[in-house]
Amino acid sequence: MENRSQSVAAFHRLYYESWDATWKDTRWLGVRVAKCPLDLWIYQEILFETRPDMVVECGTAWGGSALFLASTFDAIGAGRVLTIDIAEEPGRPHHARITYLRGSSTDAEVLAQVRSRTGIGDRVMVILDSDHRAAHVREELALYSPLVSPGCYLVVEDTNLNGHPVVDDFGPGPAEAVQEFLATATAFSVDTSREKLLMTFNPGGYLRRT
Repeated sequence: MENRSQSVAAFHRLYYESWDATWKDTRWLGVRVAKCPLDLWIYQEILFETRPDMVVECGTAWGGSALFLASTFDAIGAGRVLTIDIAEEPGRPHHARITYLRGSSTDAEVLAQVRSRTGIGDRVMVILDSDHRAAHVREELALYSPLVSPGCYLVVEDTNLNGHPVVDDFGPGPAEAVQEFLATATAFSVDTSREKLLMTFNPGGYLRRT
């Protein structure tokens, strides 16, 4: 088991550090995604199994992950994506299931808009993929975790940073924020079954609301 873990970590570092030919050049229907494809596969499994009415995504970038989520919702026949970013990126995809919000995910006005677009009784999933510094992720966790419906997921992305196992010198990031969050957030638990494909950019970051 230890040898397997070491092998996975070594491949993880190789894959991550070859970013120009791997994850930063990953595309969905021609749009850049910048995620590990194994995590995208897990996302479609989660959407099919839990059937959220809305996914709130903090961190849009080029819009590829929002398009992937919307495409999965197309296949399911229901669901929408609300994605937030501080910047506008030209050429983001247009899709009937995607709504873009510009602003900081932690801004009170942005959060108010998110809440106003969430219908009573909607099942909500949240993905955090914006500023990866621990302080920002902690604030997002505090603000967005109450929106997550029982049985749905709060996914904290890029918990692989700061030596888990990549970018050793990143400093406290998503993984450290998740550890602090889980110390008091008894309604959430890590679902390690979502790491079944061995390599994930989000180790310990698939949090399920019980």
